Order: sequence, then C-alpha cells, then structure tokens
Amino acid sequence: MSKIAKLFKGSSSSSSSSSSRSKHHRSRGGPSPQEAIHKLRETEEMLTKKQDYLEKRIEQELMIAKKNGTKNKRAALQALKRKKRLEQQLTQIDGTLSTIEFQREALENSHTNTEVLKNMGFAAKAMKQVHENMDVDKIDDLMQDITEQQDVAQEISEAISRPFGETFDEDELLAELAELEQEELEESMKSMGGLPSVPSSKLPTARPSQRASKYNIAQAYNSK
Repeated sequence: MSKIAKLFKGSSSSSSSSSSRSKHHRSRGGPSPQEAIHKLRETEEMLTKKQDYLEKRIEQELMIAKKNGTKNKRAALQALKRKKRLEQQLTQIDGTLSTIEFQREALENSHTNTEVLKNMGFAAKAMKQVHENMDVDKIDDLMQDITEQQDVAQEISEAISRPFGETFDEDELLAELAELEQEELEESMKSMGGLPSVPSSKLPTARPSQRASKYNIAQAYNSK
C-alpha cells in the first residue's frame, strides 16, 4: 500500500472516529425540551391520523357485515372480526395518545418552570450586582444627613418669614381705629351742615270754638 493511500486511510479513520465521538456526545447530552415537545406533537398528529383511518375502516367493515348478513354469512363474520381488531387498535391508540399528551404537558410545565427559575436567577444576580456598591451604614448616615438638612431648611424658612420690629397689642390698635372712624364721621356730618336745629317759637294753639265743637262731637258719639 502506498504512503498516499495510508495517509487517506488514516484521515478517513480519524474523521469517522471524530464524527462518532460527536454523535456519542450528542446522544449522551440528550435532546432539548423544545425538541422533545416537537417530537411528541408529531407523534400525536400521526396517531390522530391513524385514529381517523381506523374509524373509517370500522365503518366500512360494519357496512360490509350489514350488507352480507343474510346473503353471505361467512363474509359478514369476517367483516365483524376485522371490525373487532380495528376497534382494539383504536382503543390502544386512545390510551397511547392519553399517555403522550400527559407526558407532553408535564414536559411543557417543566420547561416553563426551568425558564422561570433561570430568569429569576438572572434577576437575582443583577440585583446582587447593584447592591454590591451599597453600604447599609452609609445609607443610614445619608438619610440622617438629609433629615438634619431638612430641619435646618425649616428653621431658615421660619426665620425669614418672622416679622421684624416690635409687636403691638391688637386691641389697642382696634380701639385707635374706632376713634379714627368716629372722628371721620363727625367731620363728614359737619361738612353736610350738621343736624337740623330745634324751632324756638311755640306751635299755634287751637281756638275755643274749635275745642267746643270737637267736644260736642265726642259726646254725641259716646251717647250712641
């Protein structure tokens, strides 16, 4: 054998061994949850199609048995036997579908829980990284400083808004204001000419004849 042939033979054997190792590695690792769920769905579809086929075959065998019930008893019995076998297969497929469906749902739930836990772990790592640069003691000191500065700001605001100068009695100021109003009222009355004066002459008295006539009228009214 030539050196070139040996070389190609060695390369082919090494490539085949590497490919076998890769296949062994993949088989040992196992399929992913998505691949397994996809395979289970394909199996469900295949079995569902098989169910439809068996149901149609059962109907056909039943029609054959009815058709040959009185004419050809042997053919009718053969059709009923085939119908029974098909019904058994259909029952087995129903059980298999239930098992596959249960397995697929369990796998989907496990995959969902795995993804949730993975995301929660990722969020926990991010939170830990954020809190690494935080010191609880420093935070307490910072909050205490903020509280103290707020108290100082409040004191400054109260000092600025406090009025300057002496404080006066409010009752005295109101009394003085009332006096000023009274003086202003008197000045306005004087400017208008003051109050009307009382007449000095006496009012005229009634005459004697008028008084007598009034008396007579009153007596006549009382006698009635």
